[in-house]
Parts: sequence; C-alpha cells; structure tokens
Amino acid sequence: MYRDLTKGPIARSLALFALPMIAGNLLQQLYNIADTLIVGRVLGSDALAAVGSAYTLMTFLTSIFLGLSMGAGALYAICQGSGQSRQLRQGVFHGLVLILLATLAVSGVVYGGLGAILAFLQVPEELKGLMGEYLVVIFGGLLATSLYNFFACLLRAVGNSTVPLVFLAVSAVMNIGLDLWFVAGLSLGIRGAAIATVVSQYVSGVGITAYVCLHCRGLLPRRSELRLQRGMFREILSLSALTCLQQSVMNFGILMVQGLVNSFGTEIMAAFAAAVKIDTFAYLPVQDFGNAYSTFVAQNYGARQLGRIQRGTRQAFAMSICFSILISLGVCIFAEPLMGIFVKAEEAGVIAAGAAYLRIEGACYMGIGCLFLLYGYYRAVKRPGMSVVLTVISLGTRVALAYGLSAVMGVTGIWLSIPIGWALADAVGLSYMPRTGKRLRQEAGR
Repeated sequence: MYRDLTKGPIARSLALFALPMIAGNLLQQLYNIADTLIVGRVLGSDALAAVGSAYTLMTFLTSIFLGLSMGAGALYAICQGSGQSRQLRQGVFHGLVLILLATLAVSGVVYGGLGAILAFLQVPEELKGLMGEYLVVIFGGLLATSLYNFFACLLRAVGNSTVPLVFLAVSAVMNIGLDLWFVAGLSLGIRGAAIATVVSQYVSGVGITAYVCLHCRGLLPRRSELRLQRGMFREILSLSALTCLQQSVMNFGILMVQGLVNSFGTEIMAAFAAAVKIDTFAYLPVQDFGNAYSTFVAQNYGARQLGRIQRGTRQAFAMSICFSILISLGVCIFAEPLMGIFVKAEEAGVIAAGAAYLRIEGACYMGIGCLFLLYGYYRAVKRPGMSVVLTVISLGTRVALAYGLSAVMGVTGIWLSIPIGWALADAVGLSYMPRTGKRLRQEAGR
C-alpha cells in the first residue's frame, strides 16, 4: 500500500501511484457534479447559477487548506525519502496545528463577511437569497475539508495514495444518494443539496482522521514530541504558506473572473457553472498526475537521487502532454452533448455559451498539464516561491486580459484569456528549470 518512489521503473511507478489519486479527485468532484446535475435538472437555471458561483468560492476557500497541506506534504515526502522518521512525526504535529488554526480563521471570516462576499462576486440581486442559503450550510463543511486534505496529503507523501481514494469513494456515493433524497425526494431545495455535501464531507474527513490514528501510529507524534518548536514551525510555515499562497492566488484569480462572468447575467453564469464542471473534470487527471510527480520528486530529492529526478521529469512531461491532447480532442468534439448532461435541451443559449467556452479552453489542456508539473516540481525541491511566481503570471495575465478583452469581444475575451495565461507561465517555468537543476547539483555536492 505504501510505494517507495525512489526505486523501480519510473513511468510505471508514477502511473501506479497517480491512478488512485486521479480516481480519488474525480470522485471528489462528484460532490459538486451531483449538486450541479441534480440542482440544474430539478430546480432550474437560477439555482444552477447560484450553486456554480458558490462552487468557485468554495474552491478558493478549499485551496487555502489544500495549499497548506500540500506544502507540509512536500516536507513529509522529503523526510520519508531521507529516512528522517522523527522529523516526519514532528512535522505532522506542527502541520496539524497550522491547518486547524487556518480553518478557525477562515470560518470566522466567511461567516462574518457573507454579505460582503456576495457583493464582491457581483451576484445578481435575484440570486443573492438562493446563494446565501446555500453558502451558510456549505461553510459548515470547512473543518471536514481541511482534515481530509491534511491527512490525505500525509498518506500520499509516504507513498499511500489508495486509502484517501477509499474514503472519497464512500463519501461520493453517499453525496449522490443524499442529493437525490433531499432535493428530489424531500423537496428541500438548494439547502438540501448543501446539507448532502456537508454530511458527505464529514464522512471522508472524520473517516480518514480515524484511519490514520488507528492504523498509522508510526506517522503520529509521540507524547514527548507534542510541543511547538520554532525552527520546525518556521519550516512548515514557509513551505505551507507559499504553497497556500500559490493555490489561493490561483483560485482568487478564478474568483475575480467569476465576478466578471456574473456581470453578463444569469444565462452566462449558468453556462459557465456547467462548463467549469466539465472543464475541471477533464483536466483533473493531469492535475493529480502533477501531484504524484511532486511526491516522486520530493522523495528522490530527500534521497539525493538527482539523476532519477531528471529522467522522471522527461517521462512525466511526455505522459502528461499525450494525455492532454487526447482529452482536448474529446472535449472539443463532444462539447454540446457534455453541456446537455447538466442543462435542459430547451435552454439552448446556455448550452451554446458553454460549448463555446469548452472549445476554446478545451483545445489547450496541454498548457495546464505542463503547468501542474511545474508547480509540483518547484514545490518538491523546496522552491515554492517559484510556484507562486508562475501562478501570478498565469492568473495575472488571465484577469487582466479577461477584463480588457471582454470589453471588446464579450465573454469570448474571458475564455481566450485563460490559455494565454497558461502559455506564458509554462514558458517562464520551463526556462527556469535548468538553473534550478544546477543549484540542486551544487547542493548535493556539498
């Protein structure tokens, strides 16, 4: 169940480690896919627009916990690769303290500032009530989300990508069942969809926490190690904070784009809500492959196997590019049928707008596939600041171009801005890799 990525055939090891992560994240998306599908079909386009806009906000909030967990996970993988068990256990304690404090802070901000959040997102007046009703319930799942992401990143860091998949599978199935029961059966409306998601999130969050406490005690700090150390906390915070910043900047940019989309009215909001679900689902495999590659690099960085990192990098980019091209073809060809899964056939305007988005963005998945690998590489070699730089380039370009081009080209300008941002960030990240590799060799030679 635990995979040592410092040994064996590289491509095979990467694929086998990544597959449970890919499956798990695809299942995680079923939380929101189920909400979108059932809400869109049962409650109509207004409710769909509200849930879609809320999804963008929740993605941003979740990115805070995910970023903190991924940053800590990079350190855990390095400790695993170098055999530093005590440092790994101490890191787990410090990382958990950090994630719980962050959860408390975020929960206080979102509940206290709900009105300001709705205003920032430029939510149309007719949707504020629906969206507010949904968010009040959804925010209750933040603790569960933070626990799941932390312990999932810990298990993946030490080579176990299967257990997180199991808990997500159970909660995803539960979410779909509860969605159907609460929304279609009990007619609880949009609040019912939110309750179904939160209950399912706690199943996965509490479940994986209990699993680690019962079955992975070797990863948990001993009683003598339960004290905060300034040096360890600073190291965890530096990696986690920068990765959190990278994830947050990325999703904050998306949030700003969501606000711009909202200004074009309910039809475009609904189209964007459905298309983003398809879009996210389509490129999730390359995102998780990037995370698997990051663990591979971190373990080998800890073991000082720099040659293996170089070979793995070449193979990882080749695998990601090939997969991205195949997915792009599928999304571009079947754009309308894919939109029809979420939107009723009579809402032709919504389907047409969503299909236009998918054909522009879907043709360029190779760009985001390479970018996820670059994020993972720089995080794994303790250069998370570079991931932040790439994110700022990608998202800064996207936001600036979205606002600029939309004034001339309408929503098409928003869609075009996204792949342009990916391409610019890829160019910078790839050009900087040789310099980073040289520095790693110098460090290894000391």
